[in-house]
Amino acid sequence: MTDNSTRGNTPFRLNLEQQKKRAKELLRAYQENKAEAFARFKQSHPQYTNEQADTAPRLADAQLVIARELGVASWTKLKQHIDEMSNNQRLIKTQQIAPDSDLTTLHIRCGTDIENTLKEAGFSGAFLDYKDPVCQGPVVKSDQYHQIRAEFIAKVYGDLVNLSYEEIYQDSLAEQQSIQTLANHYQRVVLWFEHDTFDQLLLIKLLAELAKYPQPAVLEIVSPNQFPGTARFIGLGQLPPEAIYLLWSKRETITNAQLQLGTEAWDALCQDSPEQLAVLMKQPHCQQLPHLPAAIHRHLQELPATDNGLGLTEQLTLEILKQQARPCGQLFKALMTVYEPLPWLGDLMFWHIVKGLAEGDEPLVLIQENNEQHWPNYHAVLSEQGLAVLKGESDYLSFRPDAYWLGGVEIKPKAANWRWDKKTAQPRWGFSA
Repeated sequence: MTDNSTRGNTPFRLNLEQQKKRAKELLRAYQENKAEAFARFKQSHPQYTNEQADTAPRLADAQLVIARELGVASWTKLKQHIDEMSNNQRLIKTQQIAPDSDLTTLHIRCGTDIENTLKEAGFSGAFLDYKDPVCQGPVVKSDQYHQIRAEFIAKVYGDLVNLSYEEIYQDSLAEQQSIQTLANHYQRVVLWFEHDTFDQLLLIKLLAELAKYPQPAVLEIVSPNQFPGTARFIGLGQLPPEAIYLLWSKRETITNAQLQLGTEAWDALCQDSPEQLAVLMKQPHCQQLPHLPAAIHRHLQELPATDNGLGLTEQLTLEILKQQARPCGQLFKALMTVYEPLPWLGDLMFWHIVKGLAEGDEPLVLIQENNEQHWPNYHAVLSEQGLAVLKGESDYLSFRPDAYWLGGVEIKPKAANWRWDKKTAQPRWGFSA
C-alpha cells in the first residue's frame, strides 16, 4: 500500500545528465579517500567488496554503483530505462488514442492512489477501488463476512474516514457484485497490485473471487516489487504517469494456476491457525505469485513474538522511539522508509497500531497531543513499560488490554496463543518463551 505524499515531486523521474554528474562526484570522493564513497562501492560494486580494492575505480565503475543504487543492474540498462520514460512522456503528450481503448477495460486497484495517474497517462478504462484491508481485523469464512468486516472497519476507521457501518457494508456488497459480473461488462480486467502484504493479501482474496465466476476474455496483472529511483519504492502511488505507462507495457496474463493459488492462499488466511499459511509460503507452487511468499512471511511476523509478545510493527515502532521520541507522523515516515522490511501500512492503519500501544493501564507508548488537532503531530514517547517489553523483561500479551485478529487467528491476552518464533521463523502455539 502506497503513501503517495511524495507523488508531486517524484524521485522516480530520473535525469541522465544528473546521474552522470553524480557518478563523477562519487568517483572524485573515492579518489579523495572519503569513507562514504568506499562504503557505497563496497555495497554496490561486485569488485569492491573490501573497503578499497587493488585496482583504482574508473568512471564506468562509479556509474555502475549509481545504477545499482537506483535499482538497475547496469549503467546501460539505466540509460535504457531513462530513455523509455522520456519516450513515454512524449507519447502521453501526443497520443490520440488511449492505451487501453482497444478493449473495454476495467482497472482494479486496492486504493485510489493511481486512479488520477492512469487518467494523466491517457488511460480511459473504468476504475474499481478494491480496498478491504484484510491484513488487519477478523478475516473468517462466514455467511456474515461482509457484516464482520464492516463492523471492524467502522469501529476502527469509521470516524477517521467519515463513513458509517451501513455505508461500509453496502460498499462491500457492491464491490462483490462488481466482481461477480465483470465478464458481463468488460472484455479486459487489469489488476494493479504491488508486492507488499496489504496488496498481496487483497490480491489472493480477489483471485479467489474471480475463480468462482465467469471471467473476462482478458485477465491481466501489473505487480512490481521495485522501480528505479532515488527513493525506496513502496507502492504504485509514488510513480509518475510515464512510469504507469511503462508498467502497462509489462503486464502479464493471469493463469489458471494463479487463480487456484489465490483460492488456496485465501482459504489458508481465513483459518483459525496460521499453520496452513506457514506451510504454503514454502511450497514451490507458491512462487506462481512471485511476491506472495514474502508477503505471507511478513504477515505472520505480526503474530506476537515468543520473546516479548510484540508483533513486528509494534517491535519496530518501539525501537524507533527508543532512539528518540518524535511526532507520530515522523515515526510513520521512519518506519516506512528505513526500518520496515516490507512496507505495507497506510498511515491510518499505523495510527491504529500506535493507539493500541498507548492504551491500557500499562501503555507501551505515551501520546502527548499538545493541543494539536491531527494525530501526525501528536508526540509519541516510549514508556518505561515499553522499554521493559522491548528488552524482553516483560511479555506484552500478559497485560495487553484487548484481543486482536490476524486473518482468521484471534490473539487473546493472558492466554496461550499462536506466536512467532524469530529463531525458527515459524508460528508456534503457547505462552511466552
